[in-house]
Amino acid sequence: MKKFLAIVAIAAFMTSCNDSATTTETTNDSTMTVTPATSDSMAASNLSDSASKMAADASKMVDTANKMVDKAADKMSDAADKMKEGANKAKDAAKDATK
Repeated sequence: MKKFLAIVAIAAFMTSCNDSATTTETTNDSTMTVTPATSDSMAASNLSDSASKMAADASKMVDTANKMVDKAADKMSDAADKMKEGANKAKDAAKDATK
């Protein structure tokens, strides 16, 4: 069964890569190869356009994520400052209680 699947896979590969998009025209003087524009080249162009749009969107998302991280860091810094103030007040209150 494995050999059969391997043979079918090879046959499918050979069939799909038969270079049918290229035609050869022969004239009296020379041989000229003509490759017509196919839907594959148009699809590749569309994929390229889509990829560039996705890259631009990803760039915007990264910028947004960076801004959010910066805001979170600022909030954590503020929270740390408040905790320090509270600790200093507790320290001062403990000093006053021991006097």
